[in-house]
Amino acid sequence: MSVTTPLRALEPLNRPSVADTVFDELHSQILLLELPPGTRMSEVEVAKALGVSRQPVRDAFYRLSKLGFLSIRPQRATLVSQISQTAVLQARFIRNAIEAETVRTACKVLTDDDLAALDQILEKQRQAVEAKDPVSFHGFDDQFHKEICERAGLGFAWEIIRENKAHMDRVRFLSLSFASHDAFGDHLEIMDAIRARDENLAMQQMRKHLSRIQTQITRIRADHQQYFADESEA
Repeated sequence: MSVTTPLRALEPLNRPSVADTVFDELHSQILLLELPPGTRMSEVEVAKALGVSRQPVRDAFYRLSKLGFLSIRPQRATLVSQISQTAVLQARFIRNAIEAETVRTACKVLTDDDLAALDQILEKQRQAVEAKDPVSFHGFDDQFHKEICERAGLGFAWEIIRENKAHMDRVRFLSLSFASHDAFGDHLEIMDAIRARDENLAMQQMRKHLSRIQTQITRIRADHQQYFADESEA
């Protein structure tokens, strides 16, 4: 595959922000499957397409490889990694453990202003559901979970989650074609439990929400087998 599209030339940027901008652009296009698993990636071609030098592209490639999005093989082609079902379920386990504790803390410490801010995110997510806009929905989904962590004083927890959820993110995005209403409903139930300061219920609702992917992945893999790694010999 070629990466001549849908990459777009970037506006001129100050040098310190170029690498971050290249990373964000590639991260987004891989997550949204505009650059699907198996796509060949060339530093030279990406740099030319984005209108930047090779160094920020090299930096972005390295960061994406650490997150599990790229497979960089010396003397061979760099590829967008296939989705690992094992990695998806490992990420779900990590998120389940961390975010259950996060919402328990949130029940204790979130203020009325914090709750109002989360409600605003959910309202934007509701609008994305109605507009059938999976890209916006996914962004607000991440924002909701991130804000709970940060407003509970546990921002470091989100950083750990972010470093481990690359494969899960692509499966979650694919699930939105049939599961966005369920995901949004889960968020409402989590918010109700936090607002009621019911720690056990909040943890239960978060676990239910994050565990949906275990059943969704079977359907997604059947529909998109070409995106998944063959782990039968792993």
